[in-house]
Amino acid sequence: MKIEIENSVVGIEYEVKEAGSTEVVDSNVGSGQPLEFITGKGHIIPGLEKALEGMSKGEKGDVLVPAAEAYGEYNAEALQTLPVEQFEGIELKEGLTLYGQGEGGQTVQVTVKTFTDTEVNVDFNHPLAGKDLMFSVTVLSARAATEDEASSGQIGGHSHGDSCCGGGHCDS
Repeated sequence: MKIEIENSVVGIEYEVKEAGSTEVVDSNVGSGQPLEFITGKGHIIPGLEKALEGMSKGEKGDVLVPAAEAYGEYNAEALQTLPVEQFEGIELKEGLTLYGQGEGGQTVQVTVKTFTDTEVNVDFNHPLAGKDLMFSVTVLSARAATEDEASSGQIGGHSHGDSCCGGGHCDS
């Protein structure tokens, strides 16, 4: 089956480098844990998802994903200075990645740029923002999503209208 832009359940093995670099920034090669997702649900970066369209199980490819279709362009306005009191109990280091909660309750990732005794400069940009990425991918599996998967966006999942909502307990 060829991967479609919407509602294909796909499993891939991948390695990603910053374009023009030899340093691997992320990989699941050899882990035995494919990255599995349903197309059209925003589970992976748009440029990679687009490049996988039309590929089939067993196919391999190298995919260049421009920054705009990966983690976005670097936003200089995403730098912020916060009082050091907000980081109480944390051993600060330049380059330290921290996770917190955004105004809408979503998880946000920040990187500590610099700090003093009174303030901490943090960057809300994703560490790969503004970078073109080179993926080496192998499609390990590809199939059509079931009706439940297509509506819930979860692999093997049920929609929230069912008695089992993926809370880890299923009595049915």
